[in-house]
Amino acid sequence: MTMRTPLKSVRHLGSAKEGADHFWLQRITALANVFLGLFLVWLVVRLVGADYVEVKRLLANPLIALPLLLLVLSSALHMRVGMQVVIEDYIHTEGLKLLLLIVNTFFAIGVGAVAVFSILKLSFGG
Repeated sequence: MTMRTPLKSVRHLGSAKEGADHFWLQRITALANVFLGLFLVWLVVRLVGADYVEVKRLLANPLIALPLLLLVLSSALHMRVGMQVVIEDYIHTEGLKLLLLIVNTFFAIGVGAVAVFSILKLSFGG
């Protein structure tokens, strides 16, 4: 006895085997974002009232710049995977779905690249 419908048997469609990957990637990046977000809150509170020179000096420290870079990368990945799941679940037109998935990927890469560039420029004294 099989639980497959006759149509599914004819099409030979099964699990894409990627649902668990997205699930775990979302959870791991969310956990990382909690700790890195707390670091960001601490950094912002620490820099309240600081001038540009003080911010540059602090961001030149690798112990500050590296967690900020990790936060940007983790957040961009988390955002991309989360929106990908939403697009795949709620957009039913295949052409539009493909277009939105491409735009989603480029948007996440663009946001991440601009943020990484900004942090590196401040860190290396731009």
